[in-house]
Amino acid sequence: MRVAALFSGGKDSVFSVYITQQYGWEVSPLVSLLPKKPDSWMFHSVNIHQTGLLAQAINIPLVTRDTSAEKETELEDLTEVLQSLEIDGVVSGAIASEYQRTRIERVCDRLGIKSFTPLWHKNQELLLRDQINAGFHIIIVGVFAEGFDETWLGRTIDRAAIDELVHLHEKHGINIAGEGGEYETLVLSGPVFSKKLVIDESIKQWNRDSGTFQVKTAHLQDV
Repeated sequence: MRVAALFSGGKDSVFSVYITQQYGWEVSPLVSLLPKKPDSWMFHSVNIHQTGLLAQAINIPLVTRDTSAEKETELEDLTEVLQSLEIDGVVSGAIASEYQRTRIERVCDRLGIKSFTPLWHKNQELLLRDQINAGFHIIIVGVFAEGFDETWLGRTIDRAAIDELVHLHEKHGINIAGEGGEYETLVLSGPVFSKKLVIDESIKQWNRDSGTFQVKTAHLQDV
């Protein structure tokens, strides 16, 4: 079974690759859609430009495609990319978003391939704990919901951070895994990586109640 993986460099897309490889399937290529606007309906945008280095670190070829970030145009762009590949299916990191999952399934149905969502409806707190217990180094690179402040930008997700995310869920109703766009992440290293991503220069941008941690330059280092 050969599958492409939708890849943003965030925790759920990387963890989906990890799980799929454990099935014994061939994951190739990684597919990154690059939104021209930050408010894409479907695709992660913060630090999406780091997927090239991350793909090198994971040793899987990467296919990229610019997308306008308009609702239906995004699907057409994804369809065109997948149509050009010799694959049996597509893996995505959807956990609870019916919007994302059903649209990917629609594209796959049109192309006669399968859609796989290995994280679908997993307990979100347990999933986060599984990700860090597996050895993934995950940082938060964007926060967009009530309860977050600037101190979260660039923060590593560890046990203490997960406990605080659970508290924010109880107090403000955020999705613990960030599936509702409450926060975005970047994976720096983990069990699927032959090298780790080292950040050389970054900038924090904060605007009233939301912000991003933008990686300006980075390099790969042997682990």
